[in-house]
Amino acid sequence: MEKDQNFNTEEQNSESEEANTEEQISESEEANTEEQISESEEANTEEQISESEEANTEEHNNKVEKNTLESTEQVKEISAEEKVLELEDKLTRAFAEMENQRRRFEKERKDAFSYGGFAFAKETLNLVDNLERSKQILQKDEVLKDSDALKKTLEHFDIINKDMVSILSKNGITAIDSIGKKLDPNFHQAMMEIDDDQKEPGTIIQEIQKGFMMKDRLLRPSLVGVSKKTEIKEEKTKENIGNLDN
Repeated sequence: MEKDQNFNTEEQNSESEEANTEEQISESEEANTEEQISESEEANTEEQISESEEANTEEHNNKVEKNTLESTEQVKEISAEEKVLELEDKLTRAFAEMENQRRRFEKERKDAFSYGGFAFAKETLNLVDNLERSKQILQKDEVLKDSDALKKTLEHFDIINKDMVSILSKNGITAIDSIGKKLDPNFHQAMMEIDDDQKEPGTIIQEIQKGFMMKDRLLRPSLVGVSKKTEIKEEKTKENIGNLDN
């Protein structure tokens, strides 16, 4: 009887232990399953988040790259347009400079052709001056005055002078007509003032040295004497005006 009870007790204990073991295993398996599910869900969630972030990052990078490319293309277009405008400006300036140089060279060529002998012509005028001085000296010589030799000599001087003036004229060198003209600083140089009430003040009444033009350029100015009012008459006129006022 006692054996049966002990056996039953042992059997119950064994069943209880097995039940407990199975329960523990079941609980352990459930726990492991839940943990695995949880870990799997977490892993899936993290993976999804990671993939989403990567997708967003890639999309953002693509957008940035696209914007960068568009901006670069726009900069290239603007830069190319500016370069074309710059080249056009440089080309226009180059053509303008070439045209200015051509005109300048053409003017220098014409001036060299027209005025190349300017210095030589100016020196040649000394011969004309010396002939005129020699003529005046001979005319004032009391010994030769009214002699045939003086007349012939003066005639020869006149011929030489005319020939020289003719040669100068053929080369564009002409004398300046000064007597009776108003003083012009562009062509005349006043050397003295001469009292003359019959002429307006500033009128040329004497030519000391003849001036010449070379085409449209002044070769040398005329040295002249100009008229002025006499001081005595001016003083008398002032006195007469004062007497009339009184």
